[in-house]
Amino acid sequence: MNVIYPLAVPRGRRLCCEVCEAPAERVCAACTVTYYCGVVHQKADWHSIHEKICQLLIPLRTSMPFYNSEEERQHGLQQLQRRQKHLIEFCYTVSQKYLFEGKYEDAVPAALHSLRFRMAMHGLSSVELVPAYLLLAEASLGLGQIVQAEEYLSQAQWTVLKSTDCSNATYSLLHRNLGLLYMAKENYEEARYHLANDIYFASCAFGTEDIRTSGGYFHLANIFCSLKKLDLADTLYTKVSEIWHKYLDDHYQVLSQARIQQIDLLGKQFVNDTGLDEAQEAEAIQILTSILNFRESAPDKAPQKTAFVLKTLIMLYYQMMKSSKAQEYAMRALTLAKDQQLNVQEQKSIQELLTLISAEEDCPIS
Repeated sequence: MNVIYPLAVPRGRRLCCEVCEAPAERVCAACTVTYYCGVVHQKADWHSIHEKICQLLIPLRTSMPFYNSEEERQHGLQQLQRRQKHLIEFCYTVSQKYLFEGKYEDAVPAALHSLRFRMAMHGLSSVELVPAYLLLAEASLGLGQIVQAEEYLSQAQWTVLKSTDCSNATYSLLHRNLGLLYMAKENYEEARYHLANDIYFASCAFGTEDIRTSGGYFHLANIFCSLKKLDLADTLYTKVSEIWHKYLDDHYQVLSQARIQQIDLLGKQFVNDTGLDEAQEAEAIQILTSILNFRESAPDKAPQKTAFVLKTLIMLYYQMMKSSKAQEYAMRALTLAKDQQLNVQEQKSIQELLTLISAEEDCPIS
């Protein structure tokens, strides 16, 4: 990390901190195009996102080279736009992952990067800025900064109101974050209104049984849980579990077929994956473990429903190639099935999952 010498800065140029936009006093020694007000914000940014994108920032923040023809110049601009799009999505995904993991401080710098790249590419009033505002609002809520969250949400709402081409997916995200805000303020009536709208717009965009719609059901269930309306919470938690179970089971069937085909053609094992990005995997873990905790702590024990959530977690971790976690949940599910004397078919399905995981560990992927 290098200190900035004021005399070395061109007249009229203002260098700002990447995190707080205060006057900068230091510059990243690795890329020399990112500035900070001090060591604290530099470390925060480095830990959150800068370490991952440091070298990628250089071509975006330095002058474009001289091109010999208009064709070369257009090609250079297209490359620049592709880099910007990649960084917008990458920073957004990283920030989302931090949010689902409860790492709210780490989420802020990554979300700020996504917001600034969006501003540079789409302008200051584009609806494309809304997802980044919503990330910052959710991070602020997680940090207990209600006023700051309201400011980001107001900016998102104003941007949406001015737009004539806002998608249902964006409306869904906006209402979900407004629902979370009112949940934090314990205004559950207003929170339910916004989460109902979230579910409506997500259903329009993706369908009622899509994993991207399930988040609205999940947060609505959390409200009913807080209001001690456990029967309603139970119904919604069951729906969320079924949505994730169906997605993972369907994806597993696709993987199994692909594995068979690849072994036949190439003699190699197929590498597992969930079909989700890192943020969606973190969301799945957060949602399913929360539902499992609800099931295990509920006064009215429902071992069949608990076993169902455990099996969903087994499939998730298995497809994430985290065999030890998958095996841990499989053992818990098998123990529960035996202790609660669940039907033979249920015990058999859990035993088959455990056998599958054990076989994967004994036969490593080539």
